[in-house]
Amino acid sequence: MVREPRPLAGFQADPDFFRLEERSAFDPGLVVDVLRGKRLGVIFRGVIPAAAQKESVARFWASPARRHREGEPSHYLGSYHWNKSTETYLAETAQVVAEVREVLEVPNSPWQSFRSGLAAELARQDAVIRIAEHEGAQACPALIRAWDKEGAFALEPHEDAAQCTDPRQAGFEVQGVLDHEVCAVNMCVEHEEGGRLVIWNIRPDDASRRRLGIEHTGFSYPADVLVDFDELRIDIQRGDVYVFNGSYVHAVDTSTGNRSNLSFLMGFIDEHTVVTWT
Repeated sequence: MVREPRPLAGFQADPDFFRLEERSAFDPGLVVDVLRGKRLGVIFRGVIPAAAQKESVARFWASPARRHREGEPSHYLGSYHWNKSTETYLAETAQVVAEVREVLEVPNSPWQSFRSGLAAELARQDAVIRIAEHEGAQACPALIRAWDKEGAFALEPHEDAAQCTDPRQAGFEVQGVLDHEVCAVNMCVEHEEGGRLVIWNIRPDDASRRRLGIEHTGFSYPADVLVDFDELRIDIQRGDVYVFNGSYVHAVDTSTGNRSNLSFLMGFIDEHTVVTWT
């Protein structure tokens, strides 16, 4: 009798690795640990000043460039590289980058504080952080989004490595991050109730992605294929900044009201360069 392959297989971390470190002050050294694969993730509690939260939220909801995304419902400002060509992504970025920066560049900007702190730590390690580029054009500096999907998950289970294999993005330098770690950065500026971060202890392999028909998207993983894996469910609050390895399947569980984040992806593409994109 031939046994059918499991619908989801891949790498599972040791229990002592599968956790998020918590701190009450920003420590960029811990972020570098996540980038280098030494930690699953870290959450910095309450580090975004209240005034910066308020102004970021006000500018986001007032922005004429804010859009509503169907299919995986959310209000958003910015552009996604997910499931499209590099040229389309960069063209969409060029159309909205001024409005994105208007939200990011508030007084005591969490986006700027995070990047400048991380840049200083990387400089001590002979490395730099910059926005990803392609043929003279830059990626989007961040996405600002508020999830409004009903059901068990406000954002369905997915992972961020598969999308970096899209053949339509061949030559885009973000694909170099696959030789290192793909990391997700989120800065919570608005939150009402629910909306926990969920991470499962599985980095899916290519065969699993092909079986599920999500080889180049990583979206989405049915809940029933995840039940055998350990999971973390982490409460998120306004003012929190969290960074984790996006190659592990993760989601946002059901939420009430607005849960608005500034977010981007990042990773090393060589020993001395970290790039960011959305």
